[in-house]
Amino acid sequence: MSSALALANLVAGHAAGPDGHVRLAVDADTWTALAQGCAAGRHDLVSLWADGGVMHMALSDPERGLRAIVSLKTDAGRYPSVAACHPPALRLERAMRDLYGVQPVGLPDPRPWLDHGRWPGRQSEARYEFLPTEGEGLHQIAVGPVHAGIIEPGHFRFTANGETVVRLEQRLGYVHKGVEGLMAGAEVEQAARIVGRISGDSTVAYAWAYAGAVEAATGWTPPPRAVLLRGIMAELERLSQHINDVGAICNDASVITMNAHCALQREDLLTVADACFGHRLMMDRIVPGGVSADLTPEGIGRIRNLLVRFEETRAEIQRVYDSMPSLQDRTVTTGIVSPELVRQYAAGGFVGRASGRAVDVRKNFAYAPYDRVDFQLKTRTAGDVDARLLVRMDEITESLGILSQLLGRLAPGEIRADRPALAAGEGAALVEAFRGEVFVSVRLGADGRLARVHARDASWFQWPLLEAAIEGNIVADFPLCNKSFNCSYSGHDL
Repeated sequence: MSSALALANLVAGHAAGPDGHVRLAVDADTWTALAQGCAAGRHDLVSLWADGGVMHMALSDPERGLRAIVSLKTDAGRYPSVAACHPPALRLERAMRDLYGVQPVGLPDPRPWLDHGRWPGRQSEARYEFLPTEGEGLHQIAVGPVHAGIIEPGHFRFTANGETVVRLEQRLGYVHKGVEGLMAGAEVEQAARIVGRISGDSTVAYAWAYAGAVEAATGWTPPPRAVLLRGIMAELERLSQHINDVGAICNDASVITMNAHCALQREDLLTVADACFGHRLMMDRIVPGGVSADLTPEGIGRIRNLLVRFEETRAEIQRVYDSMPSLQDRTVTTGIVSPELVRQYAAGGFVGRASGRAVDVRKNFAYAPYDRVDFQLKTRTAGDVDARLLVRMDEITESLGILSQLLGRLAPGEIRADRPALAAGEGAALVEAFRGEVFVSVRLGADGRLARVHARDASWFQWPLLEAAIEGNIVADFPLCNKSFNCSYSGHDL
């Protein structure tokens, strides 16, 4: 890729804005060269979205701490496809085409993504053609989109040779909510409630990323106490989801007792969160300018007691897991994702760190209060179900330490700053959610209302890796692999 352009070379000499991003308008050749730079591993694709007649591409270089948003004016809605050079952009480009009609020239896969042919004013759905497979003795197994139990819809098309999976292809988009359209023209406070519901298991992270983007766009600075409270809520959310996932992985390996222990511990945490912040998931508690709920001295004590109980549960779960060869027989070497694929897709969270990618927004692009918190970034290298479970256990330990530090630094003070006069502006933010980074970009119009909001969940770059992870495994191991990823349907479908 001789024409690939590195982000470091592009942004050299350009100052970053308040949100840490360098913003540049580029031409089509530079746009394509940056896409080729992604493919060559010189920087990462963070997100890609349409805004009127302009395409935006967010890029990052975690090793150098560089971030940029490059913008390309389309030619009557047409622009050079990023996915033509860099496959991780494929679903984002298909989604933007469905939502906004922009046409990526050279798009390798012309099929719709979010548009299932049921939207008003669109033609009825044509038959969706899954990718072909060739070979003797192959058969297909169709699963979903409706699943047993309480789970969001998604279709999984397996091609197998006997019990061995040859290919998995996903079709998602069944929980498309039109959130980007709902936020266009909305007041800042109204949109905050919508963003917090994009993916309920990461409501704190989404609310924080949105608040950070709005604050960068408007010069709205949250008080120090509010920043610490945001970190406390975020780490409680991380603990809640990690312990839940550990239990669910064990459950899919038929170790029901461990799932029960984890479920009880998660319920303990949710009860404490409700008592301290007035909501079990802490939804709508992070808002632009600060937070909407304070933590009393009694609440601090309740959280400290929770940390003791949580560590006891973590230690017991780790002891049992390490002593059960039959459980590890199901998780070790199952669902392997190679370091090369993780690097290509810039996969974050436990999916990336389980395959050796040492990237965490809290460290690589440290934001307050994490810029003053001591914690370790733990990685594994096996890239299997076992590694993804163990990374979660490692992060539970680190989150317990982070919470102890943040609680010790809480000082009296305001929890929300007065809102400044809102005017036109742009801002973006990256926040580390439990499954990886959440990216939110906002553009405010002259009236102070939101002209455009784009949110990208870590799942956009993790779902495709699940397709790769299951290849060569048996069909019966798919639930285990799937749970070890725990990608968000709702966060992916917008």
